[in-house]
Amino acid sequence: MNSLIDRRLNGRNKSAVNRERFLRRYKDQIRKAVQDMVRERSIEDMDQGGEINLPARDISEPHFRHGQGGDRELVHPGNREFVKGDTFQRPQGGQGQGGSEPGEGESVDQFTFSLSRAEFLNLFFEDLELPHLIRTQLGDVEQKKWQRAGYTTTGSPSLLSVSRTLKASLSRRVALTVAARAALEAAQAKLDAAIARGAPQAEIDVLRQEVEDCQQRLDNVPFLDDLDLRYRNRISVSMPMARAVMFCLMDVSGSMDEGKKDLAKRFFTLLYLFLSRKYEHVDVVFIRHTDNAEEVDEQTFFYDPKSGGTIVLSALELMNEIVQKRYPPSAWNVYAAQASDGDSFGADAGKSARYLAENLLPATRYFAYIEVPDSPEARKSSLWAEYEQKTAPHFVMRRICERGEIYPVFHDLFKKEPVSS
Repeated sequence: MNSLIDRRLNGRNKSAVNRERFLRRYKDQIRKAVQDMVRERSIEDMDQGGEINLPARDISEPHFRHGQGGDRELVHPGNREFVKGDTFQRPQGGQGQGGSEPGEGESVDQFTFSLSRAEFLNLFFEDLELPHLIRTQLGDVEQKKWQRAGYTTTGSPSLLSVSRTLKASLSRRVALTVAARAALEAAQAKLDAAIARGAPQAEIDVLRQEVEDCQQRLDNVPFLDDLDLRYRNRISVSMPMARAVMFCLMDVSGSMDEGKKDLAKRFFTLLYLFLSRKYEHVDVVFIRHTDNAEEVDEQTFFYDPKSGGTIVLSALELMNEIVQKRYPPSAWNVYAAQASDGDSFGADAGKSARYLAENLLPATRYFAYIEVPDSPEARKSSLWAEYEQKTAPHFVMRRICERGEIYPVFHDLFKKEPVSS
């Protein structure tokens, strides 16, 4: 039997093994805490980790311990009021200073656990995959990447290039000693000639001193100088990355009450989280509409009231205009989610369905229509009936009536496709 030992270094003051064990053991409690975080955050703030609070009673485990037992009489140091043998009233709540006051209920100890971004996302999307995922083009966005850029004469000792430094040292020594070596060879030749012909000792001493001076000049050239040091240089450059845009379209007419908007927000949140796991950069565009459409921020999109009728076509036309101006399909992966109760005036439903099929579906990677009726028994709307006639592999329709249906519907939309044999 083979065994694998994970010898990867853990982060400072962290244990990866204990962390994984904790996540597996208390996954249900952690998932519930994460769902509470989703409800409190805005959509664009979901793309990060955070701290969650778990009730201590949910993660406590039974264990043996030694009880105090017997009768014990204690007078703690610093006491100036009581003496041995005195009795005093038990604190309310049975928890001393940490107990609850009468009428406030029992206190609950909290255990705080920090989730990383990857752990936060994996709790939702462990078994999901984008359908027909094709990253069409890599565009330039503001993200930096470190890359090699030759060598420099200054830098950190850890970046020192020994081979380049020795080459620079050799080049410098050769350049500085060319004249000195030529002079040494000439002086040595004169000395040898003088000795061969029996020149006077005084002449030989002069020539010998000249040879020694030339040799000293060579010896004075250092083997390594500060000018020879070469460090590997790295620069920060912009890098291409896959990017996507997510369009959130929602009917905000009077028939869309706060409960329906809450359902829509939860679905939009899940879609944004899912896309942010697959793409490095995701833009979010909010378009709300009644009888006319407008691009707004998230706060206005979900919480600013607006009255009027329902013209779905206006929202689709505005989305197409924004796509053509700011998010061309040749450079962006376009995703869209539309939430509505399906109410539409007159011929608007038919016009909207035709406009969607002719202009938006060819430009999008995925388009989801989520209808939030008043009740599960409510009949399908005219918009649903018109949309139902438009078939495309990346166009899906679902109905959601309760919060508990959101995740199963989302799971069904983005489930992994079986591998064809």
